[in-house]
Amino acid sequence: MLVDSHCHLDFPDFADDLAGIVARAEASGVGRMVTISTRVKRLPDLLAIAERFPNVYCSVGTHPHQADEEDGISADELVNLAQHPKVVAFGEAGLDYFYEHGSRDAQERGFRAHIAAARETGLPLVIHTREADEDCGRILEDEMAKGAFRAVLHCYTGGRELAMKAIDLGLLISFTGILTFKKSQALRDLAAELPADRIMVETDSPYLAPGKYRGKRNEPSYVVETAKVLAETRGVTLDEIARQTTENFFRLFGKVPASAAA
Repeated sequence: MLVDSHCHLDFPDFADDLAGIVARAEASGVGRMVTISTRVKRLPDLLAIAERFPNVYCSVGTHPHQADEEDGISADELVNLAQHPKVVAFGEAGLDYFYEHGSRDAQERGFRAHIAAARETGLPLVIHTREADEDCGRILEDEMAKGAFRAVLHCYTGGRELAMKAIDLGLLISFTGILTFKKSQALRDLAAELPADRIMVETDSPYLAPGKYRGKRNEPSYVVETAKVLAETRGVTLDEIARQTTENFFRLFGKVPASAAA
């Protein structure tokens, strides 16, 4: 079994084909999907999807692009929303200095609030970081000193220094279809180096379709293509990558049942 640890099933790209997308994922051996929140106020939309499909779960949180729009959402509010049985993580939250749609101060406030919620509940935080390695590393070290929390750096494209700092702090690293791109050799070199118990795969669909699907709408079933390249990169079989990344997922996302969905 594989897991798509990060997709966006509530996005309009999927509205007309949601049942088919979930069915294709399950037929491809993708046994769990986590549809990731970008706005707290849209949690009802995510819950409607997660409650409709037994193997779909969701997070709650504010993407850094929406940091100003949802500035001031507290850790307590996030913790309260995470009481729902289908909410299994916080985020995605973090820093994005590439687009900077959200102000840097609001992004950092939101990032720290999400970390506090993760620390209080034991649920993992899904971290978005882009072109912000130094500040992301600084905040992670600062917050970890206040008390441990669990997290994954999703869709990793940052440098080796931040990746190794995250590993030292006990965090995980997740890879998307970017790993399959011809110009991503440095990322593959990093993926080959990371500890086996710290890696996961995801699609970040509808974006970043891997390899042979490049330029098309991405979907959870395509996580298999990323897993194939990760296996080749690390010199192991696809079965081994599927086993390891799925085991890592269930260890991090402890609220997701490992047994077959009812």
